[in-house]
Amino acid sequence: MGLKAVSRSQGANQDIKSGQIKPNGFELDFEEWPVLVKAFRAMVRKQAFDVCEMALTTYICARQHGVPLVGIPIFLVRGFHHDKISVAKNTDIRSVESLAGTKIGVNRGYTVTTGVWARTILDREGLDLNDVTWVRSSDEHVEAYSPPQNVEMTPKGKSLEEMLVSGELSAVAGIAPDEFSSSEVRTLISDPDQAALQALERSGFYPINHLIVMTESVVEAFPTLPEALFECFSEQKRQYLQSLAVQPITDDDEIDARNRRLHSLGYDPLPYGIEPNEQVLTELIDSGLRQKILSPTRGWGDYFCRSVLNLNG
Repeated sequence: MGLKAVSRSQGANQDIKSGQIKPNGFELDFEEWPVLVKAFRAMVRKQAFDVCEMALTTYICARQHGVPLVGIPIFLVRGFHHDKISVAKNTDIRSVESLAGTKIGVNRGYTVTTGVWARTILDREGLDLNDVTWVRSSDEHVEAYSPPQNVEMTPKGKSLEEMLVSGELSAVAGIAPDEFSSSEVRTLISDPDQAALQALERSGFYPINHLIVMTESVVEAFPTLPEALFECFSEQKRQYLQSLAVQPITDDDEIDARNRRLHSLGYDPLPYGIEPNEQVLTELIDSGLRQKILSPTRGWGDYFCRSVLNLNG
């Protein structure tokens, strides 16, 4: 059975996309979307694909608003976001506490996962997120979602970068300094890599960015699909980590380098399944509640196919 699919190429899916590794009983016909967030929007608003990589908070928000999608706990993309809190180099702001009562930019929509995790880090560091005005640069993928009253749009004709450098914004959450064109931007957290590793070591803080979702209709038509996909991606992960171990370091991309470093420190860089990710999933739900993005959950069966709830990969 051929299924329309979208996923950005990386080591953890390369053989699936080439067809060397297949979900049992299914063929995945991948479309290439250079701007992956546009695929997220097409999946949320039109259910444009059968299987799609998607940002985690976008997916949970969509499902809570009745969009007929359902996920499996294949967390294809992860990252540390301590570097995604940017301030102007000439600002007096040197600490998270200095952001209280200010305006902070938000890259794209308020529900964008990287921004959610960046705000979670600020929350962890003691910032009252309700005591900030959040200035987003775009609307939300989930049309039914309305941001809280302390969220506003960037003024017409202005960019987050311009507002940050001019001092109209105290910081921008969700963008690292090297993603700006200006050289007048730095990270708020002076050593974000070390801060991220400390958060991982102390409390298991290892943010999830993307997962794999399907339309409910395709799961209803093919109930074996969720488990077939889970096993397929788990086998790809096993082969990818084996190949990474012998791959020259000079061939690593940014994701490979992070996965290699975490593996060398004794961590699983790509844990799949609910059980090994329950702590960080719970933190996302709790933080999403405080950020007025998500609603209380009754359990992981609200978001993930029941046939794969007990699988680890």
